[in-house]
Amino acid sequence: MQSNVQKDTFIKIPKRQHLRGEDGYKIFSVRIKNETALALEELSQKSNRSRNELICMILEYAVNHTDVTD
Repeated sequence: MQSNVQKDTFIKIPKRQHLRGEDGYKIFSVRIKNETALALEELSQKSNRSRNELICMILEYAVNHTDVTD
């Protein structure tokens, strides 16, 4: 005998995932000193920016202001 009561169904809709590099960013894993991590956290709080945003800004500045000489 079949019941006329419908089961509630949860439909999973996967979030569109970006392929690595598709969004123009690359993920890095780096080791930094505890003191540097604390300084970044402090800057993050003072500037109301994420650590990631600050790190990107700092790296971009460093890359644009570094000259390699022989």
